[in-house]
Amino acid sequence: MKAGVRAAASAAALAAAALTGCSSSSHPNAKATVAAKASVEANTTACSSAAKSVALPSGFPASFPMPPGTVVTAADDRGDAGFVVSGVTPTAFKDVLAALQTDLPAKGFTMKDGETEPHDAESDWTSAGYDGRWAIREIPQCHGDTAVSVVARKK
Repeated sequence: MKAGVRAAASAAALAAAALTGCSSSSHPNAKATVAAKASVEANTTACSSAAKSVALPSGFPASFPMPPGTVVTAADDRGDAGFVVSGVTPTAFKDVLAALQTDLPAKGFTMKDGETEPHDAESDWTSAGYDGRWAIREIPQCHGDTAVSVVARKK
């Protein structure tokens, strides 16, 4: 299977899992599912040097601070269910994490219920107009690249 097809399939799987509910109260295994899908995506995403860029969907929160250097490789508008965006950045995992932890609050996004491990992290977030979740994962076969996934739903 080609890397682009695998990435699209992984993004679709992540979207399906993420849009079924990220709240632990609505679905106790949702967070584990999103993390597992992010792990699969990191193993099938094209490296940043080969990534093909797509546009963010109209209506995706314009102020969401994608990590530095992110190439958006898949974007899906699911209507009332929200948006799913996947990408890759040549920025190292620890720097992507630091950027999200700094830039999200600076842009009016509040993180909650996050988890950080040595090579992946994820967190729910909320803003004035959206709720969502981000997940990042180091891509070992891409020498320092990081996979980025963001789910956003209008309130």
